[in-house]
Amino acid sequence: MSSSSNKRAPTTATQRLKQDYLRIKKDPVPYICAEPLPSNILEWHYVVRGPELTPYEGGYYHGKLIFPREFPFKPPSIYMITPNGRFKCNTRLCLSITDFHPDTWNPAWSVSTILTGLLSFMVEKGPTLGSIETSEFTKRQLAAQSLAFNLKDKVFCELFPEVVEEMKQKQKAQEELSSRPPSLPLPDVVPDGDAHLGHNGHAVLQGHRAGLAPGHAAGLQQPPRNHGLLGGALANLFVIVGFAAFAYTVKYVLRSIAQE
Repeated sequence: MSSSSNKRAPTTATQRLKQDYLRIKKDPVPYICAEPLPSNILEWHYVVRGPELTPYEGGYYHGKLIFPREFPFKPPSIYMITPNGRFKCNTRLCLSITDFHPDTWNPAWSVSTILTGLLSFMVEKGPTLGSIETSEFTKRQLAAQSLAFNLKDKVFCELFPEVVEEMKQKQKAQEELSSRPPSLPLPDVVPDGDAHLGHNGHAVLQGHRAGLAPGHAAGLQQPPRNHGLLGGALANLFVIVGFAAFAYTVKYVLRSIAQE
């Protein structure tokens, strides 16, 4: 009885995992993709894309699920392979959905359920067996380094060619960005030749900054001082002449009245 049960167990696990595979392809888990080994359906590999607004953003985290022959009646083991700052690498993780807690395992849970639970626990900070404590800075550094790390993994590259291409494109973009020379500030050019103040507070005229060349500076910085003095003198002269004319008129009128 027990021998026939053992023979049927792998078939049950295989059928269930095939169903889960079709389900996960039809309805993918957010931020996660997974593939079984072609040679062994009991070993699955997954990739977690670091969610936005977390220290894992931009990272790619490779791991694996090892299912027992008795699946789905017994839970799988979960491992993380890529350094991530949250879990130890190549170490069985103690989660409620793993073989550390067979008493809490639910046979109705699928591969999608397992991966969703893994991601949920990854972005939290609760400790467990197999977890580690690192700073957010370290996690972000590992996220940036995860691309190069995963591209060296043969199994990763064979199972996830689309992710590999995505990572290579991201690496190329990062390299191009880092190789660009720093951008220079735009010159303060005035097409119509009018003067105004540049970003350093210097007068600018016809695309040249005043004060940079002594000759140009002398020409640009001459204030209209002589014109101001001349205008003031003429105004004073007009006032004096007007006042004299007014006084002469009043004197003439008074003299005429006295003669009468």
